[in-house]
Amino acid sequence: MSDVNSYQNWLSLREHQSESLCRHCGACCGAEEDPCEHLHISPEGKSSCKVYATRLGPQKTLSGRMFNCISIRHKMGESWPGDEHCPYKRTVS
Repeated sequence: MSDVNSYQNWLSLREHQSESLCRHCGACCGAEEDPCEHLHISPEGKSSCKVYATRLGPQKTLSGRMFNCISIRHKMGESWPGDEHCPYKRTVS
């Protein structure tokens, strides 16, 4: 296997490990304040993004406020309502 393939496999594994930390609470997407218009809450209370693959960049909240969706790793330096329950923040804290 080439070094490039090895690296891509490693990145894929790390992404899966990182994504598995998410509890799908939706707090980082504004669930506890003014949620993104693409935030979906299932009947079981789990959140997901309706446009996850293309979410980064300009988005709008339910109230119409514009914001830039950023990856969770860039959000770690911020605070948001409910972030005390976020496993990502607990992992890097």
